[in-house]
Amino acid sequence: MSPEELGIPGPVAVIGSGLIGTSVALSLRRVGVDVLLSDTDPQSLDVAVAAGAGRAIGPDDQPSVVVVAVPPRHTGQVLAEASSRWPAATLTDVTSVKQTVLDEAVALGADPHRLVGGHPMAGREVSGAAAALANLMDDRLWVITPLPESGVEHVRRVHRVASACGAVPVEMGMAEHDAAVALVSHTPQVLASALAGQLRESSPDSVGIAGQGLRDMTRIAASNVDLWTDILAANSAPVAEILDRLAASLGRAADSLRAVAAGSTESVAGIESLLSAGVEGQRLIPGKHGAAPSAYREILVQVADRPGELGRLFTAAAEADVNLEDVRIEHVLGRPSGLVGLFVRPDAGERLIGALQERSFDVRG
Repeated sequence: MSPEELGIPGPVAVIGSGLIGTSVALSLRRVGVDVLLSDTDPQSLDVAVAAGAGRAIGPDDQPSVVVVAVPPRHTGQVLAEASSRWPAATLTDVTSVKQTVLDEAVALGADPHRLVGGHPMAGREVSGAAAALANLMDDRLWVITPLPESGVEHVRRVHRVASACGAVPVEMGMAEHDAAVALVSHTPQVLASALAGQLRESSPDSVGIAGQGLRDMTRIAASNVDLWTDILAANSAPVAEILDRLAASLGRAADSLRAVAAGSTESVAGIESLLSAGVEGQRLIPGKHGAAPSAYREILVQVADRPGELGRLFTAAAEADVNLEDVRIEHVLGRPSGLVGLFVRPDAGERLIGALQERSFDVRG
């Protein structure tokens, strides 16, 4: 399908050659869109061009769409400058905060008729053009937040760009979006960083026994500090409100635990209530492909940590006609092996176990 058939009438300019900007550019190049790149850092721009994300924008280029992929503190200014430089182009962004960023852009002179907010719900804990992936947006939601003044054709163009990148476009109001990401994205980043920060005061022996749960909960703590400082500052009020609620909940849990330590058996109910609420909330998180959450059976298999073992394991599942709904790998402490959790539908569990045992896999449950 050509760019014209995709509904993108001309080149797309991507301003900012970091992880998201370069990934957007690579996604668009994958379907044949002419991509123009710009970045204040020549080295980052060179990396993006070398990766095949597009070509450096020239003084005479006239993009039909401009995607601004710079940190939130600069986005408003860059959108306003792009509005002036390309007076016919649709203007959008990829920042994870919408209301303050887009309000600032309009205040600085961006044309609200051509301005449409956007936020692809994709990312990695690493940053920079070198970390970009052409499939980063595939099957991910791309939230589109039109302004009240946004023209219909400009909104449609942003929908088409998101779809061309492999994403699934959905529309939300700006305030609704910011409240939602405060809960599902920004607060988890704060919690992961706070928990990981506690490890600095621990002994190497204590950290050394860490299991997969700690790794899962702190993975995003490795994210770019400068970028997340910008994001949290731009969405400060909604995040602070959620942190206040969490602090109150954690305070009640601490009080209950202190009471239990002092000999109170009744205070255990407070801990049980906290854990039960967590179970209920976790069940609300969508399952595969955005469908309702499903209950899967986990089959644990210990495999040697050497080339080809995972391929052999997955081949065995395929030959047994069992679909793997999810996979989790936990490396065994001090041993050259890993514990692989294969998540399957409950009715396929015994069939998979039998197939793996026939092939001499060490099935643990």
